[in-house]
Amino acid sequence: MSLSPPPLSFLLSLLLFLTSLLSTPSPSSAAAATISNFSISLSPWRPSQTRTLLSPNSTFAAGFLPLPTSPNLFTFSIWYNHHNSSTTTTSTLNPTVIWSANQTYPVTASASLIITPSGDLRLLENSSGRNLWLSSPASDSNSTKLSLTDKGELVFGNWSSFDVPTDTIVANQTMSSGKTVYSRNGKFEFVNSSYLVFNGSDRYKTLKFNFQILQENGKVEAPENGGSLITSDFGANRQRRITLDNDGNLRIYSYDPDLGQWVIVWEAIQELCQIHGTCGPNAICMTDGVKNPFCVCPPGFSGDANSTAGCQRKIRMTGSTKFIRLDYVDFSSGSNHSNQKVINDKNFTSCQGSCLSDPKCVGFGVKYNGSGYCVLQLERLLNGYWSPGTELAMFLRVDSSEPDDLRFTGLTDVMETTCPVQISLPLPPKDSDTTTRNIVIVSTLFAAELVSGVLFFWAFVKKYIKYRDMARTLGLEFLPAGGPKRFSYAELKDATDNFSNIIGTGAFGDVFKGELSDHRVVAVKCLKNVAGGDAEFWAEVTIIARMHHLNLVRLWGFCAEKGQRILVYEYVPNGSLDKFLFPRDREGSENMGSIGETHVDDKPLLDWNIRNLENQGSKLGSEAWYFPTWAFEKVFKEMRVEDILDSHIKHCYNSQAHFDMVDRMVKTAMWCLQDRAEMRPSMGKVAKMLEGTVEITEPKKPTIFYLGDE
Repeated sequence: MSLSPPPLSFLLSLLLFLTSLLSTPSPSSAAAATISNFSISLSPWRPSQTRTLLSPNSTFAAGFLPLPTSPNLFTFSIWYNHHNSSTTTTSTLNPTVIWSANQTYPVTASASLIITPSGDLRLLENSSGRNLWLSSPASDSNSTKLSLTDKGELVFGNWSSFDVPTDTIVANQTMSSGKTVYSRNGKFEFVNSSYLVFNGSDRYKTLKFNFQILQENGKVEAPENGGSLITSDFGANRQRRITLDNDGNLRIYSYDPDLGQWVIVWEAIQELCQIHGTCGPNAICMTDGVKNPFCVCPPGFSGDANSTAGCQRKIRMTGSTKFIRLDYVDFSSGSNHSNQKVINDKNFTSCQGSCLSDPKCVGFGVKYNGSGYCVLQLERLLNGYWSPGTELAMFLRVDSSEPDDLRFTGLTDVMETTCPVQISLPLPPKDSDTTTRNIVIVSTLFAAELVSGVLFFWAFVKKYIKYRDMARTLGLEFLPAGGPKRFSYAELKDATDNFSNIIGTGAFGDVFKGELSDHRVVAVKCLKNVAGGDAEFWAEVTIIARMHHLNLVRLWGFCAEKGQRILVYEYVPNGSLDKFLFPRDREGSENMGSIGETHVDDKPLLDWNIRNLENQGSKLGSEAWYFPTWAFEKVFKEMRVEDILDSHIKHCYNSQAHFDMVDRMVKTAMWCLQDRAEMRPSMGKVAKMLEGTVEITEPKKPTIFYLGDE
């Protein structure tokens, strides 16, 4: 039997049917869509529907995401939407999640997100399951919608995902005080936007200020205390986030569109081994010199250093014990000091003794910086890490029978040279004559140096004794630092043109005018009749060198050489003071004689101007007629202010109206006339004293001269 071909009408009908099947969308593909909000009309929302809730600027997306390690489990999350990027990156295939409603409790494909008629938002594993949505958002109206803002904030009525952050804070999100960020593995927390905590209570890092807002340009503001932080790429406006990673470090990430990936631009902890929980108990965290930490067991211990079980002792401590030194190892960091005891011991021995006397002590740490720092580790060793920055040496207590290697080199092996070089000194020659000759040469050189040293020392002692005796004779050991210069006789002979220009004669010597090599004009006084001793010479040098007086010239130098005793004074053209103070035509002047008879014929010389006493017949001492002293007595002793006033203004003076002003001016003047510079006020203080803005204490009475050490 033969089959005839089907009619053409049947083939056309079959083709139309197949076309309709191909053009009709499947249920799942029909539901695949992006939505601007989720309302009760779209409820329920299941993972199989592959819906995506998109922010208005398309920067963020929300919906059900499968876990990277378990595709059959889902979380309802918010992530960065990089689908508009020109570069296809792994971030589009494995998006960067910034928030999850059920991070701790992922759901299966049978779960659903619903909005109930009463306005509650719920995430259910099944129809009878408990609500897995964070903080159970609710509304008083069933018309409330779930939406996603341009900041990446999921909003439902008064509820916001920013109020319940998970592991990430995005740019422009305010980090309110009292909020906590959790790492995805649940081990670490960023509490109150200021410190990091391990295992709920173990604080291992405190930031310098509280994080508040991360700006898009890379600056973190802290308005509460005025602090701020900037990232390494500060200035570029990019997508940014702060994330507490699973390793316990808080980092700021910046999305580089050119690279198509997230880049770390700041991190809270540079040494990752300082993060608690990186290694197990009794283990030591180390790094490979870059960033990657790894865990090792210390000598005397074994086990899995990376696990929660950590390292265990090979030999239990039952009898006598010893210590193994671990350089740059610290087990004492962190805020949980329940297993530590910090004491102030003066030295290493006492710190070690404190550990030996405590049966709970399993080791002690010391710092060799003179601070006396000593910390005892009690019962257990936690969060150990190796770093030269610890400045600490840890001494681990083990049983005396422990045979383990006592050395702990840390990174020393890494830093050793790959091509070690052995250096050794050559052996001495076997020829005994050469050895003897070398010994003789060395001994001779040593003896010569010894003799030379002795001779040099003897010459020094002789010269020292000679100058010491001379100094004692002249009293030069009492001269103040920076005092008169010692001239040679030849210098003064040349300066005075062989003592040819005589300008004065006294009972004890003649005075000559001269000019020094630096062109200073001087008066050179050659003393007479001092061969029997130098008492008179030293008296004049001592008094004039140490005297500071308004009317006395300065002693610039002296000469004590070859029996000569010469004094070198400042030259002034007006001659001797006694000619001005005691004129020969005044009564009693002849009886006064020369003032030069005082201090071994020392005649003070006057400049054309230093004269300040018109009444030359006064027989009062200089302290009595010195004007500042006289004014001080008038104002502060006699209380007669009017006596010091100028005759031009005296008639205008009113004691009641003007006394305070004049008193303030006189006190200010008296402070400015103090003989010692350190007692005089600055010009700024003088102005305030005159203005009356500072209190003026009563000054000391100014004097016309004083003896100083200048």
